[in-house]
Amino acid sequence: MQNRRRLLTQGALAAGALIAPTLVSAQEKADGKAVAERFAASLNAHDINAFGALFADTYVNHQTSAAAPVPKEKTAKEATVAYFAARLAGIPNLAVTIEVLVANGDSVAASFVYTGKHEGPYFGVAPTGRELKFTSCDIFRVANGQIVEHWGMGDIAGILAQLKA
Repeated sequence: MQNRRRLLTQGALAAGALIAPTLVSAQEKADGKAVAERFAASLNAHDINAFGALFADTYVNHQTSAAAPVPKEKTAKEATVAYFAARLAGIPNLAVTIEVLVANGDSVAASFVYTGKHEGPYFGVAPTGRELKFTSCDIFRVANGQIVEHWGMGDIAGILAQLKA
């Protein structure tokens, strides 16, 4: 009997440990999703200031690549804002939609689809007038309503293929 009671107690504690993070992080999940939605909305509104405000001053971008290096004289936040400002300049009618949005604790994963007409220089390519469509999958860690870390994969090869087709 005592062994059974101990097993039931351990089982209840284990179940509580599984349930508690869900209850505690419900607001964090909502906050993370709201930040991802504001990410898309600020780009759709072409509001680079609102976009920049989404990122903490201590923001770390784990996605840096040859296509989007962080210059030594800029912070990751400044480089990210400049990168998206260039995207908006090159694709002035840029529209961003969220295909998938999943939150877990202080992290949110999103699949974004970007569409628009290439009407300004972008990735060193003169305007082509082509309609572009490309995607990215991004993971944001959110704290205090701001993005503090980012991991992602953007379809840079797909963008370049469309620009140079």
